[in-house]
Amino acid sequence: MTRLAPGDRAPAFTLTSSTGSRVSLKDFHGRTVVLYCYPAAMTPGCTLQAVDFQDNLAAFTDTSIIGISPDPPAKLAQFAAAETLSFTLLSDPDHRVMEKFGAWGEKKLYGKTVTGVIRSTFVVSTTGRIERAFYNVKATGHVAKLIRDLGLT
Repeated sequence: MTRLAPGDRAPAFTLTSSTGSRVSLKDFHGRTVVLYCYPAAMTPGCTLQAVDFQDNLAAFTDTSIIGISPDPPAKLAQFAAAETLSFTLLSDPDHRVMEKFGAWGEKKLYGKTVTGVIRSTFVVSTTGRIERAFYNVKATGHVAKLIRDLGLT
């Protein structure tokens, strides 16, 4: 599995959103993007993480937040409605985009090795380059750390 590093070009993609529209990374050219990959909508950890991003949107001025999971768009729509999420949620059911970002692969889950989403966050610059790549992040506390690391406090 290839992991991205600062300076790498962010992989191009087009995915279906929670609203059913097609969204491409190039749609955000000229804006900083915080893209995070998470295992499953409406699970405890993923809900905490999404709500944490939502609660801290004001810190991310001039930044677009995008969450990507393997969930179908209808489930993402339910998730967005249930948690009042106002940022973009994208469906990657065949995990091709997450693979390109190095956010899909083997991981330890309850002591067993499984293949799945590696909870990860990427900061993509206004020119489409990776500024930061965080792998194996925790669902809780990561948004606060990201805000500190980016100097947004």
